[in-house]
Amino acid sequence: MPQLLLELFCEEIPARMQAKAESDLGEAIKKELSGAGLEFGSVETLGGPRRLTVIVNDLDEKSADVREERKGPKVGAPEKAVEGFMRGAGLTSIDQAEIKSDPKKGDFYVAVIETPGREATDIIAEIVPSVIRGFHWPKSMRWGTGDLRWVRPLQRIVCVFDGNVVPFEVDGLASGNETEGHRVHGRGPFAVTDADSYKAALEGEGHVMLSREARRSKIHADAQKVCADAGLELVEDIGLLEEVTGLAEWPVVLLGEMDPAFLDLPEEVIQLSMRVHQKYFAVRDPKTGGLAPNFVVVANISAKDGGKKIAEGNSRVLSARLNDGRFFWDNDLATPLEEMGEKLKTIDFKKELGTIADKVERVADLARELAPKVGADPALAERAARLSKSDLVSEMVYEFPELQGVMGRYYAQKQGEPKVVADAIRDHYKPQGPSDAVPSEPVSIAVALADKLDTLVGFWAIDEKPTGSKDPFALRRAALGVVRIVLENNVRLGINSAIFATFAGWERSTAPGTQAVPTKDNSPPKFFGGGRAVRIIEHDQAVQADLLSFFADRLKQYLRDQGKRHDLIDAVFALGEDDLVAITNRVDALQSFLSSDDGANLLAGFKRAANILKAEEKKDGTSYQGIVDPEKLYEKQEKDLFAALQDGETKAGAALMAEDFEAAMGVLSSLRGPIDAFFDHVTVNAEVVAVRQNRLYLLSQIRSVLGQVADFTKIEG
Repeated sequence: MPQLLLELFCEEIPARMQAKAESDLGEAIKKELSGAGLEFGSVETLGGPRRLTVIVNDLDEKSADVREERKGPKVGAPEKAVEGFMRGAGLTSIDQAEIKSDPKKGDFYVAVIETPGREATDIIAEIVPSVIRGFHWPKSMRWGTGDLRWVRPLQRIVCVFDGNVVPFEVDGLASGNETEGHRVHGRGPFAVTDADSYKAALEGEGHVMLSREARRSKIHADAQKVCADAGLELVEDIGLLEEVTGLAEWPVVLLGEMDPAFLDLPEEVIQLSMRVHQKYFAVRDPKTGGLAPNFVVVANISAKDGGKKIAEGNSRVLSARLNDGRFFWDNDLATPLEEMGEKLKTIDFKKELGTIADKVERVADLARELAPKVGADPALAERAARLSKSDLVSEMVYEFPELQGVMGRYYAQKQGEPKVVADAIRDHYKPQGPSDAVPSEPVSIAVALADKLDTLVGFWAIDEKPTGSKDPFALRRAALGVVRIVLENNVRLGINSAIFATFAGWERSTAPGTQAVPTKDNSPPKFFGGGRAVRIIEHDQAVQADLLSFFADRLKQYLRDQGKRHDLIDAVFALGEDDLVAITNRVDALQSFLSSDDGANLLAGFKRAANILKAEEKKDGTSYQGIVDPEKLYEKQEKDLFAALQDGETKAGAALMAEDFEAAMGVLSSLRGPIDAFFDHVTVNAEVVAVRQNRLYLLSQIRSVLGQVADFTKIEG
């Protein structure tokens, strides 16, 4: 069957936009073809620095004829209704309509509208210009005198169907069957008739690798090979690999050399200089484990000398970049971190929340308070926190913002700070994403928790919380970071008490002479932020509860990602526990217990008891929370259940106090038999009112004993 080949050729497309644009163009063409009634087979998309290509196989030559029956008004309906029906159906006379009968509704008019199919060529000539004009780019431009917007000036449109050009124009640019190859090695143009001739021309004489996956694989394999041939190792960088894949149509991988004198710079500086400015891969010497005085560059040309001059030129450019890095490094080392930190007083953290220097003071106080809880030295935690943000004003971090914290660690080491302090400066920003490791050294943990808690409390205090998908200050990431740090380090920290301590730190940071701002409810105003007139709301329990709920949502997300049941998380959370480690351990034990026969049957028994209580409480208008009277227990099964519940309450309570959740589940398991026997042999709704009420109290005791472990009403099943 016929094939459609579409290529949009333009000036260089930014590498970061290519993959999505390739996919979006393919989806847009498929949607439009389907909407026009054309069926097709497989669709292939290709993309590169200067072109987006869509190949549609087995495309119909013509859309199918369409027959539609449109029901109209009854025969004898008012004239206006008949006229409206005729207008909508495109009839000039009601005689053109058919009359059909319905046994219940009588006779009514039906218009039969037959729409003949259209040639695929005509459809393509309409939809391609429409797709081009409506295509979305993150950034686009206009050129010349036209009004078309595209990522870069559009230069050619190849549109060939079944070997023939589909004629149309877009902003004066006519479609055709000629494509263009590599600027140096095979510009062309090349006339094409289908996908095979298109690929043969470009990937042969045109020197263009059309497939993104093929270019990526070649670059990676060749980079590893040139390194291995020199006895070196490539420093893997997935992001950079993806970027250079979008920069070269005909990638040629070269190994270059750099001045070994630059190796005394921090590795991160060398790698970022290579990556950010030059798009080079760093290379490691396996013998020393450190960086080698080499780099890998991906050229877009096959040079006659094997790339020697290209490598030399890139080496000179890299030297200039690294000289800049050395200048920043030397200047920064001449200024102690404490002196750098003084400049933080001139930089707002956020206007309503004071300066970064104000934040540093609060974080230092909170880190000192949290330190004993995480096994850290309070003095070292405070010291690390006070130096943690100083490198933000360094020249190196100004040039490479990605190095915040990293450079602070190097500067701290150079000025003789303890290793744990230097490491905490680097690690307190962690984790910065789901794949980022959490800090594990106690001092780092204390500073990282303090920094994130201070940020969260501050933004809650000024009521700037995430809404929907918007989270400009990455508060969800900060809260999830707290959750991960606590759980992955088994930190026994009550989140509620940590939030309260953070609010208290805000109040302590109030500067004298702050002018009060009246509150909406005329309650006494509170302020924080080093002289900033911002109300602190530590006494507003609703705000504190809202922040705790925000942490709960992040914990649920984290546990769900690990395969924990959402209903069990809700059931445990309902108890009001805020120790994340204890919550997680309880959820684990509960999930394991409920997966057993005893657990499943006990849950069924609980549900039965809860349903009876709910119905009776609604009917009687009272809550059955009274004490069971042993003298009114007449049946053996209810006496046995009462004894089992009494014993279970004591043993489960003791196990929970010791955080032996498996033992607590074992106690619950022992209740299965007595509960099953009770429901099998005892009638709850006895005729004697006192007996009935006593048995309802017994059911409420089932709810109470199991409620020590979790809120079983929230468990599904």
